[in-house]
Amino acid sequence: MVVTAVAGGYRINLTPSEPLGLWRIVPLHRPVAVNDLVFICPPATAEMREARARGYFRSGFCPGGVAPLIKTVIAVAGQNAEIGASVSVDGREVSSSRVTRRDGNGRPLTPSASGTVPAGYVFLHSAFPGSYDSRYFGPVPASGILGLAQEILTYAP
Repeated sequence: MVVTAVAGGYRINLTPSEPLGLWRIVPLHRPVAVNDLVFICPPATAEMREARARGYFRSGFCPGGVAPLIKTVIAVAGQNAEIGASVSVDGREVSSSRVTRRDGNGRPLTPSASGTVPAGYVFLHSAFPGSYDSRYFGPVPASGILGLAQEILTYAP
């Protein structure tokens, strides 16, 4: 039954970045756009390996052995993401995007550098205050997008 659910694109979200519960990966048959809620495999970079070691990511089938993330695309190629006390995209502040300097265990967090999102990349965000997203790891390759994230049976604790 679990194999059938995974093969059908169903996933269980156990992280507070989005509502907990059953989600489905819906194929994306168009270019990714701002405000798309997506499932994405983060790239296997040094930052992502450190995040995995810190326990920010759950185990899964993505490169580096992590589960896909559910995040909202807030900037695409050519847009400027400015990271200060919070995130602004093209001069407009993103709500719920305050940057913190320490994680929940008191370990230092380093914000990503500001800049223009490169071609083939997206900038990701979650409104959850403790979310590890592009505020800290920067833009990620859009090629890691598995599809749109569709809530099936979820709840917010």
